Amino acid sequence: MTAPVVSAGSDMSIQDAARLMLARRISGLPVVSQDGKLLGVVSEADFLQRPELGTEPKRSWWLEWLTSEGAEADQYVHLHGRKVGEVMARNVVTTRKDAPLEEAVELMIKHRVKRLPVVDQGKLVGILTRSDLMRAMLKILSSEPRRVSDDERIRADIESELARRGWGGFIRAQVENGEVELTGTIFDDRSRSAARVAAENVPGVKSVREELIYIEPLSGMAILP
Repeated sequence: MTAPVVSAGSDMSIQDAARLMLARRISGLPVVSQDGKLLGVVSEADFLQRPELGTEPKRSWWLEWLTSEGAEADQYVHLHGRKVGEVMARNVVTTRKDAPLEEAVELMIKHRVKRLPVVDQGKLVGILTRSDLMRAMLKILSSEPRRVSDDERIRADIESELARRGWGGFIRAQVENGEVELTGTIFDDRSRSAARVAAENVPGVKSVREELIYIEPLSGMAILP
């Protein structure tokens, strides 16, 4: 996660929030109280539909008829408010500082969010973004030893990985001086790319060539590579 966090107060003007986001090249700001408690998040999405831009949404009369006065009033404040606390999203998906990384990633995917405020006893202690995850991945990949090992070990690692996948049971690997050739049969043409990626991720692999035969499941027709 990133800490300390660039944040905003609920009484900050939307002009100042927009300037801060542009200056720091960030797409969202956690909104916190004076004692550090998370109140919400303001993001680029909150500035998309504004009367200043002429992009205020127009609703049909029947939708307005179905919407309660309170909900309509809330939306008016969100679209026309001049303070961060008026336009921010209040129902924020958060994570804990001791949460497993996979749990945080699942939350991002499930709720389709780009950032997760990290809280401890209700107070903001950091923020986890997709960029943080990308940086962590690059650090791990950059530190991996890409040494050339013996061909038998490479072959065993590739076939072990393929055997764990439902699409890889009929694929075999031949390795010579770190150069891999994949042979066998597949029953979905997308397995071709998956097998190549699996082989490329094994340390010591220099190149991958595949000669997989695609068997069309309905007709049983074999399609050569």
